[in-house]
Amino acid sequence: MAAPVSQSETVETVREEVIGWRRYLHQHPERSFHEERTSQWIADTLAGFSGLEITRPTPTSVLARLKGASPGPVLAIRADIDALPIEERNTHSYISRNPGTMHACGHDGHTAMLLGAVKVLVGRRDSLAGEVRFIFQHAEELHPGGAEELVKAGVMDGVDIVIGAHLWLPLEVGKVGVKAGELMAAPDKICITITGSGGHAALPHQTVDPIAVSAQFITNLQHVVARNVDPLQPSVISITRIAGGTTHNVIPGSVEMEGTVRTFDENLRTEMPRHIERILAGITSAHGASYTFSYERGYRPVVNDERAAALLRRAVVHALGEEALTEAIPCMGGEDFSAYQQRAPGAFFFVGARCEARGIVQPHHHECFDIDERALDYGTRIFVAAALDFLAPSHG
Repeated sequence: MAAPVSQSETVETVREEVIGWRRYLHQHPERSFHEERTSQWIADTLAGFSGLEITRPTPTSVLARLKGASPGPVLAIRADIDALPIEERNTHSYISRNPGTMHACGHDGHTAMLLGAVKVLVGRRDSLAGEVRFIFQHAEELHPGGAEELVKAGVMDGVDIVIGAHLWLPLEVGKVGVKAGELMAAPDKICITITGSGGHAALPHQTVDPIAVSAQFITNLQHVVARNVDPLQPSVISITRIAGGTTHNVIPGSVEMEGTVRTFDENLRTEMPRHIERILAGITSAHGASYTFSYERGYRPVVNDERAAALLRRAVVHALGEEALTEAIPCMGGEDFSAYQQRAPGAFFFVGARCEARGIVQPHHHECFDIDERALDYGTRIFVAAALDFLAPSHG
């Protein structure tokens, strides 16, 4: 057997490979539930490493298991692999080759970081007492999401702690955000149709104008957050799509709307449909219109376990130094990592990927989204450090 290699030297040797993997994935994005080539490429890459048990829990996901030299606990590390229906507008040499599809949220980087951690940890098997379970998950971006499917397929059976990372543009490269407690919100969906009575735009008195009624509803809807919710309770309601009408001189018969509701508190989440429908019923009734309303629950909120967060804090300090660690700021975005947290204590963390000096500042889901690739090395180091900490022989 070769002489043991230090963690930093081992991570150093895979740094450029991790960047290359990320760029390959960026060039070949696939959307949620259609990651056939992506998952096969991941499986083939993992097959090039030694000592892994590789399975395919679903057609577009991959699970790799690394068992240490002695028995012990099980740590799961998750990376998502899917892309978004966005036309890329970047100009670097590795832009998407799939028209209308782009890695605009960093999942290519998440996958590359986890592959790097796998490659490092297979060489550190003798330092592990227990098992590392590497989850390459499909369909994070599209409800009902891939995490729930993987949980049902058994990937979390026997897991003691689960961790996952998100490359994070609000956070400068070199900083890593960790927090116990609430981190990401429950992303619910609302669908509404307001029906009136169409007619000539020059004769509005002969119609019930659903566009005017919709405008009143959207304006009044903001009173839910402003006046029905405790100001100290985070919540968001946004109408994000409105469609109605065909031309300039016709009042349409109906208007369709879609939007999102974001909350952390389960009681507030349960109350939101009632608040929204009360306003919808009142506005439409006042103007002689009618409505249909549906409320679809999305992912659960991501709430980090204290023990798992403490593991991550130690890993960040060990891998990058005390100065890299910062308290993560909760956000109202959603993440189906929460599905894993229903089966085992878990923590999700943010790896800073923003660089003002290089113009890497565009938000997630933007057509010019990019990351500072130095963040890939940092994420890989943290995954490795967390595994070596949690599966140290003294824990067995």
